[in-house]
Amino acid sequence: MNWESFYLICFVVGLALSALSLAGGMGRFGVHVHLPHAHVGHVPHGPGMHGSGLRGGGASTVPWWNAFSIMIFLCWFGAAGYLLTRYGALLAGVVLLLSAACGVVGGAIIFWFLVKVLLPHERELTADETEVVGAVGRVSAPIRMGGTGEMVYEQLGAVRSVPARAEDGEPIEKQAEVFVVRYEKGIAFVRRFEDGLSD
Repeated sequence: MNWESFYLICFVVGLALSALSLAGGMGRFGVHVHLPHAHVGHVPHGPGMHGSGLRGGGASTVPWWNAFSIMIFLCWFGAAGYLLTRYGALLAGVVLLLSAACGVVGGAIIFWFLVKVLLPHERELTADETEVVGAVGRVSAPIRMGGTGEMVYEQLGAVRSVPARAEDGEPIEKQAEVFVVRYEKGIAFVRRFEDGLSD
């Protein structure tokens, strides 16, 4: 294997991991790819690099050398090394140093974007914000007598769905407005909204 092939492989691997990460994050077509990712939480600071504080938590940081930065480093390192080797007349050591510098710049840009753009808008959700009990929604799959259907409701600006059973065991037709009276083992026990108003 020569230097040109090495750099090309680095570029292709970095690009492929980035594409898989994007596809996994989007969850399109039911494909979920689990790659290492940056965790927002109490992680050590990188050398001389500090993350932004988050609302609802302490001063949380992201490590400067995370999976996103590594993927971009590989892309930039590989691309720069390939181009300099193929079209330049530099020594292999010089190309390696210049490629590494390009990779570090690419990784630093991604790190800056995470810390300055994405993380300031992140915060930990409280239990009250994700509470299912009390949610009002509509039955999306009919609930048969003593059976399980499904309800959809809106929470934090997103539409969510949950398996649902009638609290009294009676059937509830599709599109009926219901509210959750209790939530056990992943199933919402619901009551018709008008029944709740009459109590």
